[in-house]
Amino acid sequence: MLKEGLRFSHIGVPTQGRTDLPTYLEGAKVHINDFNDEPFSVEWLQFEEGSCFPEILQKQAHVAYECDNLEEAMKGYKVLVEPFVAMPGLKVAFIEANGLGVELMERF
Repeated sequence: MLKEGLRFSHIGVPTQGRTDLPTYLEGAKVHINDFNDEPFSVEWLQFEEGSCFPEILQKQAHVAYECDNLEEAMKGYKVLVEPFVAMPGLKVAFIEANGLGVELMERF
C-alpha cells in the first residue's frame, strides 16, 4: 500500500551516450527528457562528470512521487538531496528508502 499523501509521478533511469535529451540542468550537470512525453513516465538522465547528485542516483533508477507535504514525506529517511526549487511552483528532494533513491515533489 502506498504511503498516504503520495501519488506516483515517474521513474528516473540513468543512461549513457544519449544525445537526444533536450533539457540540460546546469547546476546538476545532467541532461533529461520530459517524462510527461513518455508513454510509461520514464525520465532519462545522463549525468556529466562532476555532477553534484549522489552516486546512488547516478547509477541506479529512482522512483518519483508527488506529495502533499514534502517535509512530512521525508521524515525518518536518509536525505540524499535537500529540498530545492526545481522550477517555479515545484520543490523537490531525494531520499533513500531501503537502498532505493526516491524523488519527492511538492507543487506550491
